[in-house]
Amino acid sequence: MTGEPRHIVVMGVSGAGKTTVARGISELTGLRFAEADEFHSAANVARMHAGIPLDDAARWPWLRALATWMAERHAEGVSTVLACSALKRAYRDVLRQGPSVVEFLHLDGAAELMRERLDRRVGHYMPASLFDSQRAILEHLEADESGVVLEVAATPDDLVRAAIDRLGLPLSAPAPGR
Repeated sequence: MTGEPRHIVVMGVSGAGKTTVARGISELTGLRFAEADEFHSAANVARMHAGIPLDDAARWPWLRALATWMAERHAEGVSTVLACSALKRAYRDVLRQGPSVVEFLHLDGAAELMRERLDRRVGHYMPASLFDSQRAILEHLEADESGVVLEVAATPDDLVRAAIDRLGLPLSAPAPGR
């Protein structure tokens, strides 16, 4: 990718497909991928594993670490795509304190579909029981926030293609089916 580095945060509640879509975007565009879950402290992971929702005090250091990671990549001239819940406007504001511009891709849709996906998910520390607490605090993108919303009912491949098209991201490799 040439020009000014771009930073995309694929956001939404658990079960929306953030990691799958962010990885797909990374594979087709060359943006550096990161999974925000990997930035959580051991205490945060233990808390979520126990079914206890994180409060804002537990989230701030995590969000600052993510903003720093993006800012460091920006300084290197590297574009990024981050899978991160970014549920509240205040959380997105912290992420925007990293690089100068952060764009958001909000994966949104029917609660039943995402809950069903969570029930099938194995090997993740966040239990499906925390889904309702995430939906309760979710604040949708506001008009002054740079980003797009996609419906999660589409297939992962269709979501990746739609995200790349709607965000105007150049491909670094030919997209399947194009």
